[in-house]
Amino acid sequence: MAGLFGRVEANANGAVDDAQEMMYDAWEASGAERVALARAALDISPLCADAYVLLAEEEAGSQQDALALYRQGVEAGERALGDEFEELSGHFWGFLQTRPYMRARAGLAITLWRLGDQQAAIDHYRAMLMLNPNDNQGIRYLLATALLSREDIPALKDLLHQYEEDASAAWVYTLVLLAYRDQDIDTQGIVEEAWEANPHVPAMLAGLKRLAPSNDGYISMGGADEATAYVEENGAAWRITPGAIEWLVERTAALKPRPGRSRTR
Repeated sequence: MAGLFGRVEANANGAVDDAQEMMYDAWEASGAERVALARAALDISPLCADAYVLLAEEEAGSQQDALALYRQGVEAGERALGDEFEELSGHFWGFLQTRPYMRARAGLAITLWRLGDQQAAIDHYRAMLMLNPNDNQGIRYLLATALLSREDIPALKDLLHQYEEDASAAWVYTLVLLAYRDQDIDTQGIVEEAWEANPHVPAMLAGLKRLAPSNDGYISMGGADEATAYVEENGAAWRITPGAIEWLVERTAALKPRPGRSRTR
């Protein structure tokens, strides 16, 4: 593969663009046609990172196979960007040509986490936030969950502060948990903010309300699907904290939720 990269790199841009156009068709296709179009895109240019992403999602027979494809996608995406990689650092995703690389790197990091290489995954998440501080992909949520599961609380607090304007359940309920652990005596304001952001979380954490996963891949901010995602990803950290869930239920028992917010991500 390295030799093939070398042969096409000098004249890659036009071919990469053509391959990416084919990938837009592939994402819209279904079944075997998706894989066929991805392979055709690689015939046009082996620097088409999105083709590796689709193959990792659709054709990989194991997590190890997916990992290899995502690695190829990351390498292809970086080579396709060339000098632009450094020039656009800090502004990735704002430029269309960076997105295939970012999709491949996200897939790589997630797969590394699933395979147990947690530190490597965390390193990728952090690097991606440096490339794209605006975090259009929601990488900060994956990183926050990873840091919480590893009990790296100083790093988690730094991340929460970095995106302190975030009002999602993932952010505010984790702030509540850390406040409880720190025995912060002035937690009611944080608890009320979390309740207003999503009133479903306490009951789901306590097992008093059934989980309700999203059916379409979108999350409604303030909805039961957002609460479900939070509990699935972070519930273990609450459960290992003695008294935290009972305390949260008690603190929110008399609160009245605001109307739910619209679907945003």
